[in-house]
Amino acid sequence: MIQELINPTLSGNKNLSLAIAIVEPFKETKLHIHKNSEEIYFILQGKGLMTLGNKTFVVKKEDFILISPKTPHKIKNIEEEKLKILCICSPPYSHEDTELLE
Repeated sequence: MIQELINPTLSGNKNLSLAIAIVEPFKETKLHIHKNSEEIYFILQGKGLMTLGNKTFVVKKEDFILISPKTPHKIKNIEEEKLKILCICSPPYSHEDTELLE
C-alpha cells in the first residue's frame, strides 16, 4: 500500500514527492527502476531485506537508503509487523518514470 502525502497534483510543488509505503509481513515489492528520479527510503517501522543493484542487505527503523536513477531495487518485509517506509522522490514519482523488471 502506498499513501501519497505530497506530489505536484496534491500540493502544487514541482521538485519532489513524498509517500508512505507499507509492506505487509513477509511480502515484497517488485524489482523496478526509476529512469529519472532519485529516491530515498527512510525506514519508519520494521525490518526489511533491501535489494539495491547487485547488493542485498538488512534495513531497520531509522535507516535510510539512497536509490540513484536507473538502479534496480526492491524491499522485502522479513518480520511479522508491517514495514513502513517514507519514500521521497526527486523529480516527483510518476508511473511513466517507473519500469518493472520482474
